[in-house]
Amino acid sequence: MFPGATALEGRAIREISALAMDAPAAAQSGHSGTAMALAPLGVMLFSRVLRHDPSDPLWSDRDRFILSCGHAVMLQYGLAHAFGYDVQIADLRAFRQAHSRTPGHPEVGVTETVEVTTGPLGQGIADGVGMAIAERILRDDFGPDLVDHRTWVIAGDGCLEEGISHESASLAGSLGLDRLTVFYDDNHITIDGPTELAQHDNAPARFAAYGWHVINVGEQSNDLDVLEVAVRAAVAETARPTLIVIRSHIGFPSPTMMDRREAHGTPFSAAAITEAKALLGVPDEAFHDEPGIAREFAVSLTASREAREAWEARVKEAGAKGVQLLVQLETNGAALIATEPEPFEPGSQVATRKAMQRAMDTFAPQSAGLTAGSADLTDNTGVVLKGALAQGAAHPGGRQIYYGIREFAMGAVMVGQAKHGGLRPAGSTFFVFSDYMRPAIRLAALSHAGVLFVFTHDSVGVGEDGPTHQPVEQLMALRAMPRLHVVRPSDANETLDLVGRFLADVSPPPTALALSRQDIPVYNEADAAASRRGARLGAYVVREHADAAFTMVGTGSEVGHCLAACDELAALGVTTRVVAMPCWRCFDAQPDSYRSDVLRRTIPSVALEAGATLGWTKYVDEALGIDEFGMSAPGPAVFEHFHITPAALVAHVRDRIGVPS
Repeated sequence: MFPGATALEGRAIREISALAMDAPAAAQSGHSGTAMALAPLGVMLFSRVLRHDPSDPLWSDRDRFILSCGHAVMLQYGLAHAFGYDVQIADLRAFRQAHSRTPGHPEVGVTETVEVTTGPLGQGIADGVGMAIAERILRDDFGPDLVDHRTWVIAGDGCLEEGISHESASLAGSLGLDRLTVFYDDNHITIDGPTELAQHDNAPARFAAYGWHVINVGEQSNDLDVLEVAVRAAVAETARPTLIVIRSHIGFPSPTMMDRREAHGTPFSAAAITEAKALLGVPDEAFHDEPGIAREFAVSLTASREAREAWEARVKEAGAKGVQLLVQLETNGAALIATEPEPFEPGSQVATRKAMQRAMDTFAPQSAGLTAGSADLTDNTGVVLKGALAQGAAHPGGRQIYYGIREFAMGAVMVGQAKHGGLRPAGSTFFVFSDYMRPAIRLAALSHAGVLFVFTHDSVGVGEDGPTHQPVEQLMALRAMPRLHVVRPSDANETLDLVGRFLADVSPPPTALALSRQDIPVYNEADAAASRRGARLGAYVVREHADAAFTMVGTGSEVGHCLAACDELAALGVTTRVVAMPCWRCFDAQPDSYRSDVLRRTIPSVALEAGATLGWTKYVDEALGIDEFGMSAPGPAVFEHFHITPAALVAHVRDRIGVPS
């Protein structure tokens, strides 16, 4: 049934296949068929090839294993259990149950062996590209004695149909990521039925065109020796990433469910499970456990354990270099900032996107783990590492990454870099194109990935490019995402401060930085002092008056409008206060007393922001903004059309407190 398998490997394959049926049946939900079909591949990989040590699951020079088709997560849980990781039968019984260590799709930080959070198909391939980039850069920095591992990804038909796989595979081929291998499980089945319902392209030819090394093992998904030969050929390839195509049969060896769409996402019936277990030769009891399998694999993995111990010895012998590697891995490449950027002149006019380049110029030499790039807008966004080489086969240590016009892939590739460890990725594009990368931003937030998403041209101030390029709803859409810090700095110097904070933080939150295209005022000294005290808290009072009659709250370029309106109202005898709120989520984390002092809800308030007004009433009484798409015209004219001006604020305040015009 499983040619080439040792007795131990055969027992492990059979146990994993059985557990892949038992757990979804107990949960009454889940995916059995793919996990069963890929059990031979998984066991071969973990037994013969993968550089790993169950006694030290987070050993930094381990190979990275990613299950892009995360619905088949019972394969990963079964492998972890069989090879002695901390995944017990009790955990498998709790599959898909509340607070269990075996959720319905892989979640990093929950279960051992899970490197990244996967499930939305295709993103795991891009994560693997990011991890391969991270390994390459660190290997170039520290040498192969200290960094020498590979990235392995299992993907299915759905992963290859999703557009992100095309984006990321094209990038990987262009970069020549030879230490990346993707297994394509070509099982011809989707939830709707045969893949031929919607797909007739030649995936191997497509990957060859991307510049990949392609190996097609055909109908040999159960032959461990054939699979190993293919893997060894991938390892021998030193110029290209490798795609290994495997024609598996979903639900194997079940005569009832094999090659049927129901095997994809429908738990097997009790009769089908009994029938399949009889063919596998395993006891017909739910969650049968054979502890001897893990114990015997512990012995067979002695070489991997010794490799880890030898690596630890080499790190120690490397002295300062070894210490530097460990620190960089521990701190995710945090910046050690001794030199601050030169501040912008008070009263000058500077786009916050221009501050990004000054931040890069100053902080990059002090940030050991920083990588930077753009989805083809590098000069526009200011995410340029001056003097850095472009990442690629010719310059494996290059930290300037040209992602091409591939926003979605860029986002997920950065997640892979961040979760690998040792790197701090920043990637940029226009804010409106955050829509293209939103699923990757979401997984970054879900998995606490320390990624800096730099979005410039953050409002209708984009101007003449018109509504297709003018973000309106994007700020609120991203603010709705749990864990993501959406930051819109009030001026150029505040931008410098907040970028520095992200780079210096040992465990930074996933952050979306929204920066202006147009020039905006740089704070005067007094307002800048308020920014330095409060910007990192998410919101702060820029102008305070004990007898103020009204509070005006702004973000980004609109803070300048609030300040101008404050001055104009003061000339009319109306005393107001101004609050800047660069980050809602940061502000929400502050103590009640601080938030109360900043907002002072005992007096009327209004927010001004060049975007959707939804959500602002959490902080203010009313909001002035834009709740329709923009228009093609010069930026100032667009702002005037939508009343994003100091004059509109003045009129609003006068109307609300009864000051005649």
